[in-house]
Amino acid sequence: MELSRRMVIAGTAAAGLTAATIGSAQAASAGRKPVREPFGTLADGTKVHRWSLENGGTRLKVLSYGGIVQSLEIPDRHGRYANVSLGFATLDDYVAKSPYFGATIGRYGNRIAQGRFTLDGKAHQLSVNDGVNSLHGGAKGFDKRIWDVEPFVKGSAVGLVLHYTSVDGEMGYPGTLRVKVTFTLGRHGDWRIDYEATTDKPTVVNLTNHTYWNLGGEGTGGIYDHELTIAASRYTPTDSGLIPTGELAEVAGTPFDFREAKPIGRDIRAGHPQQVTAKGYDHNWVLDKGVTARPEHIATLRDPRSGRTLKIATDQPGLQFYSGNFLDGTLVGTSGHTYRQGDGLCLETQHFPDSPNEPSFPSTVLRPGQTYHTTTVHSFGV
Repeated sequence: MELSRRMVIAGTAAAGLTAATIGSAQAASAGRKPVREPFGTLADGTKVHRWSLENGGTRLKVLSYGGIVQSLEIPDRHGRYANVSLGFATLDDYVAKSPYFGATIGRYGNRIAQGRFTLDGKAHQLSVNDGVNSLHGGAKGFDKRIWDVEPFVKGSAVGLVLHYTSVDGEMGYPGTLRVKVTFTLGRHGDWRIDYEATTDKPTVVNLTNHTYWNLGGEGTGGIYDHELTIAASRYTPTDSGLIPTGELAEVAGTPFDFREAKPIGRDIRAGHPQQVTAKGYDHNWVLDKGVTARPEHIATLRDPRSGRTLKIATDQPGLQFYSGNFLDGTLVGTSGHTYRQGDGLCLETQHFPDSPNEPSFPSTVLRPGQTYHTTTVHSFGV
């Protein structure tokens, strides 16, 4: 049986904590203004800051560079905290070699085939940075930009509002796109992301977050024993370049069936042709709920060892599940430990990859006078 965040207090004696201690700590964090500190300087002299905010038992650290989640700490069933997001200890590592750890992704999350699309009869050539394809907005997407950050306290919630203006033609995308991303920690420790954008020319938009999760704690080993549920009966198979073929394939009878909770490692080496191509899971699941007016629960991740759980709700039609296939032991994380294959996983809420080129997929087109607005909520428990 899954326990709520509040019920973990009953088990804190094993960690040397008391219910009163945790209760007062959470009460003290509620309504506390986020704190800013220096995190480094880019080669051009631009200063980067790290913002720390805490509420409801969740501790979040965010960089002005890339809108990056550098750390997210939550307690286990005994009240012991751990950082459950993969990342780096220094700015230099993020600049030199980050595989999008914790980043805010845009203009277009995931892949666009050949880095090309046609909109209203006009062809656009994008920055190509993943073989012949464009990935996560191109060579210098939103993950490598400096965001303006404004802290806020609103009632029992605390958060950050991140602003970035992407000029017409940046990475090949048409239109000046004004983007606002709001990170909010609610009083129960849930992390909500609201994405908003407007444009002065027709363009395509698909914003998401690229946090790598390990609920056992960053640097503690693999995630193959994590249990995952995804409310999706279909997924989008890909070609050798991980571009969707246009098919919406049934998950039934395949390793891609996560409609009931199962360990990620159970079928990850089943030899399915799609897994061979991706070296594991790196696919978009077609959520049964489709596009919705408000966020609905679509996935649950649970670590049996720590008891930590993550529930995700979104209004988006797709979820990209990536099982950390290309972590190869060359990256050293915030704890000083090496990241190897399967040491973290991503659950990216999104529209489908290559949507600008596939008419049967939900549209990602944004036009002047419209406002792009999507929401994803991460809820933590034990």
